[in-house]
Amino acid sequence: MAPPLSLSMFASVGGGGGARRRRKGVIVNALQLHQTLLPPPPAACSPFPFFSFLPCTCSLHFIGGGRDELPLPPLAVLPGAMSTMKGVDDAFLGVGDKPGLEIWCIMGASVVPIAKSLHGKFYTGNCYIILSTDELKSGIRRHNVHYWVGEEAKEEHCVMASDKAVELDAALGSQAVQYREMQGEESDKFLSYFRPCIIPVQGSFSSHWRRSGEESDQTTMFRCEGEHVARVREVPFSRTSLDHKAAFIVDTPLKIFLFSGCNSSTQTRAKALDVIKHLRENRHCGRCEIGTIEDGELVGDSDAGEFWNLFGGYAPIPRDVPDTANGELMTTTSKKLFWINKRKLVPMDTHLLDREMLNSDRSYILDCGSEIYLWIGMTTLVSEKKTSVIVLEDYVRSQGISSIGHTVIMTEGHEVPNFKQQFQHWPKNIVQKLYDAGREKVAAIFKHQGYDVAEILEDKPQQSISSNGTLKVWLVDRGSVTLLCAEEQEQLYNGDCYIVQYSYVEDGKDYSLFFAWSGQNSVQEDRGAAVSLMSSMADSVKGPAVVGQVSEAKEPELFFLVFKSLIIFKGGRSAAYKNSVPQKSDRTEWYQKDGAALFRVQGLRHDCTQAVQVDLVASSLNSSHCYILQDGASFFTWTGSLSSPSEHDIPDRMMNKLFPLKQSLLLREGSEPEHFWKTLGGRSEYSKEKFVKGWPADPHMYTCTFQQCLFKAKEVFSFSQDDLATEETLILDCGEEIYVWVGLHSGVASKEHALDIGKMFLQAGIAQDGRRSIVDTTVYAVTEGEEPAFFTSFFDWDSSKQIGAVLGNSFERKLAMLKGISPKLEAPDRIVRRSPSRRPGPSSEPTTPEQQQPPPPAARRTSGSASAGRVANERSPSASPLTPSWSPKSRASSSPSSPLVARRLFPSTLHGAAHAPSAATATGIPARRR
Repeated sequence: MAPPLSLSMFASVGGGGGARRRRKGVIVNALQLHQTLLPPPPAACSPFPFFSFLPCTCSLHFIGGGRDELPLPPLAVLPGAMSTMKGVDDAFLGVGDKPGLEIWCIMGASVVPIAKSLHGKFYTGNCYIILSTDELKSGIRRHNVHYWVGEEAKEEHCVMASDKAVELDAALGSQAVQYREMQGEESDKFLSYFRPCIIPVQGSFSSHWRRSGEESDQTTMFRCEGEHVARVREVPFSRTSLDHKAAFIVDTPLKIFLFSGCNSSTQTRAKALDVIKHLRENRHCGRCEIGTIEDGELVGDSDAGEFWNLFGGYAPIPRDVPDTANGELMTTTSKKLFWINKRKLVPMDTHLLDREMLNSDRSYILDCGSEIYLWIGMTTLVSEKKTSVIVLEDYVRSQGISSIGHTVIMTEGHEVPNFKQQFQHWPKNIVQKLYDAGREKVAAIFKHQGYDVAEILEDKPQQSISSNGTLKVWLVDRGSVTLLCAEEQEQLYNGDCYIVQYSYVEDGKDYSLFFAWSGQNSVQEDRGAAVSLMSSMADSVKGPAVVGQVSEAKEPELFFLVFKSLIIFKGGRSAAYKNSVPQKSDRTEWYQKDGAALFRVQGLRHDCTQAVQVDLVASSLNSSHCYILQDGASFFTWTGSLSSPSEHDIPDRMMNKLFPLKQSLLLREGSEPEHFWKTLGGRSEYSKEKFVKGWPADPHMYTCTFQQCLFKAKEVFSFSQDDLATEETLILDCGEEIYVWVGLHSGVASKEHALDIGKMFLQAGIAQDGRRSIVDTTVYAVTEGEEPAFFTSFFDWDSSKQIGAVLGNSFERKLAMLKGISPKLEAPDRIVRRSPSRRPGPSSEPTTPEQQQPPPPAARRTSGSASAGRVANERSPSASPLTPSWSPKSRASSSPSSPLVARRLFPSTLHGAAHAPSAATATGIPARRR
């Protein structure tokens, strides 16, 4: 008997940090099938009889055989399917199978594949086609096609490149997004593939072997711009090429010089150092001196003297000419929408763009100024797509914006987020459901071939935080907090707000994770106070601290993992909630010990379970879950017919928590007595569909700035740990959770302000699925140097890059590593502040204003929140008054080279001046709740 097979709609789940472990299975995708290492099926049976009715994406998984993994064999081509494809170049058949880059060069009338060793080396006389394949966490592969046009490329090669890009898209099932890249105006996405940079080479690809070894024998000069991707272009070796806006690299046979314009950003200078490192390793075999020159330095510095001697002596650089005209034009240009009708553009009304305006049998051009989109309906032919691309090229040339706007080509159903945001109404992506009928047919076929078919075992959540920590919970009530005793800290009420502190040890460090949890019926006053108080408490603890804002029913797994068990009741204990109840229509929402109540029970694993009180009606039931029903002294445990077998023992465990020593009657769905339905107010319809948990969202990173008091976010493509620049505030968007990473030189005043930035990001609708609510998303604030494992798991994290005591801005840090010198060790004036002066010990309690001596008025920093002075905490006998060591010196003095833009990154309303604590709002110390 062959090993059992398992059928599922999707491929295996990716692990954290990009290190994905694939099961013994493969994806069947349109025209592709990966063969597994199975014994051959009976000869009489075709291996592909089920292909015609499979869903568009399916995976076949083995079960059993231990934890060893088998490597995937090469791509198997379906007979008669991939051998030929009308209108598609044979060079593109079977591509896009593995994650990574594939590059072709247009040479004559053919496309020639480029070896991986030459990836990133582009010649100005050629056109290239680049395919980038990513494997999402769902196992589905995402394709992006770029065609790059050199400034000296022939016109016929440019046309051929656009045609071949369309053919490549067709070979991939018309699921790719195409980008037109002009030399010198490449998109950030394209440049992110070739870190640290691309430097186009004069000439054509056919003569590349004659150019090897020439670069290090001549002096060349490069202009470098960009903060997360380096835009490098060669400029004439002349003083007139210099300006104040960019960084310039002069590469001589013996030494590489970096000239930093006075108006260039710190991140641009740091990126230029990455380029210098690349030049030194590739052109000088790692043996070359490096000199740095600041704009305005004279010959008093040795590096500056050598640098200016290359130009025949020092001379002042003319003032920069403002170049904002184009930018203003692009931002004020109105949108233009055209329908392509037989190579002619038909204007359409753009007063109110709506998705319904786009028909599947047509193609459209949307001109947004900075970007131009070509949208192609799903029913168009390959020849019609090529015609649409030609019309797009003609339109771009006619507008004279070939060097300004980026062009994006996409097929219906595969639109990029920026395109969808241009429309007033765009339906959200619908998650495909499992096709049970199709699954049964596939299972029957494989059973007929001699294979035993079984369902995939459910994945257990990965433990992302230590389970040996200590938990403390505070009830928030009108600006003060009360520490709950151990018996009550696992019982929350949906009318209250709480602050949760989980202290644990990781890699020898004492970490503290704080949550501000808001119940669905909590009052707004307590919600705002919870965030402010949590931020102040986190600033007072010893060791790294991470804060998160959580709403009921949208808790992440991490929140439940810090509780051994958790019960959420209806009602509330805070005075603010009790005072608001009479204003509501129904006071029977409160949980009564001897009354009637319905609890939904669930669990992430055997030692992490939850019970949540839901409305006492039959419609609250769900066939995918288990429930506990209380009616006075009678108890029922109800098991849904679609619930997981691993959850069937959870109701008994939660019964011991909720109602110790009580017995319950076990009910299977469909066998309920009349008493059961009477308690729920009678029978009614409820959900009987299988609850299928969606795949985790693939993370995206954004850099955040304020421009003219408007919040702006820009995506950082192909992000890595090196993109966490100390001058910036970055958003790591993981779908239901976002992380606000705050650099030490970013200008963010506190963790509370970092959470505010996260809210602005959600409200701006910049994310993949548009605008989201803070109620639906968990927001974390993480400070540079204090990153926990559940944050670093999204990166290939190198702990040696953590700053520890190494300080300075990103340019100073990279320069120190590049030159092999010791960086600065002076402590900075921390942007996100805490109170470092405390008595040593194994753990630290959050402190209150009463435990701190206020600093002198001259030295006081207005960094607290509006409610910071109202933090009240249990004063334990071992606690002693603490004196915060506020630093009186300015942020600029802590780092001489810190750019002024870092301090102007966020408006004054986000700085401490607007959030100074008020002594009048301080409250007394509440007693411990017994």
